[in-house]
Amino acid sequence: MDAIAGLLDGPRARGAFLLRVELDPPWAMRIEDEAPLSLVAVTRGDALVMADAGAPRRVRAGDVMVALGPTPYALADDPATPIQVIIRPGPTCVSVTGERLDEPLHPEAGGWRTRPHGYSAVRTWGNTVEGDTELLVGTYRMRSAVGQRLTAALPTLAVLPGFAERSSLFGLLGEEIAKDDPGQDVVLDRLLDLLLVDALRAWFASPESAAPRWYRARDDPAIGPALRLLVDNPSHAWTVASLAAAARMSRAAFARRFTELVGEPPMTFLAGWRLAMAADLLRDTDATLDTVARNVGYSSPFALSTAFKRVHGVSPQQHRQAAHAAAP
Repeated sequence: MDAIAGLLDGPRARGAFLLRVELDPPWAMRIEDEAPLSLVAVTRGDALVMADAGAPRRVRAGDVMVALGPTPYALADDPATPIQVIIRPGPTCVSVTGERLDEPLHPEAGGWRTRPHGYSAVRTWGNTVEGDTELLVGTYRMRSAVGQRLTAALPTLAVLPGFAERSSLFGLLGEEIAKDDPGQDVVLDRLLDLLLVDALRAWFASPESAAPRWYRARDDPAIGPALRLLVDNPSHAWTVASLAAAARMSRAAFARRFTELVGEPPMTFLAGWRLAMAADLLRDTDATLDTVARNVGYSSPFALSTAFKRVHGVSPQQHRQAAHAAAP
């Protein structure tokens, strides 16, 4: 499992909360939903995105934004428009005075409301029926330890201008959100997942990104294949010697180049990857500790528990209990 796949692999990652937002000016909203990751696609019009720190940035039709939680941010038609609604965990939409905004929106009604059920396969919300600006928002509640090895390198707000020109998925998603066919919610979920993967790939390939060193090292002709071996088969009893042989390098040369490119020695990287996978398996499955240990390359539950507690500060069982208690 690579890090991007890890973002979408857990059962709570599937079925991301999907929302179409229709907006006419003046409008402004503050997002405080604490979601670990959100994808915002501008399918019509434009918007201004504002973090608490940094200059406002205009996003336009065809742009995609990836927001990393729990840091709040704001979206508006204009920087001078005061905040009208707040998106809180749940997600719950409230006015600045705390009024719940979950009543049906009708063409003749003003204010912020949810579109009546049956309008389309995706929930629609906003201050109008069909606005100058349309956003498609996907909110992911997953907390994948594997995925976090990648998202930790994301900025709070990553904007990909003109993404629709580079990804055919953008236009396909725009077509599908208007349909109300059987199973359409599943289709939209999968398209959203694919769009997120495409967006993350594009971001980490861009010059302005600060992709993790191990992510960039995948392109190295010698170290890249060795990294894939570690990531794809962490349960194997890898050694520096066996990895060096796979890379057709001497043991010393391989260890030196791996550490130079990845930022840590091969066995240190492998240990971190194994523990990240173990954390996800403990959270997302009912597998026994013995099964988890064998799946990620530890000889016994005791060996996994010792390493897990040293890194995470809690036992595997405590991690599992805490993850289940925090699950929505």
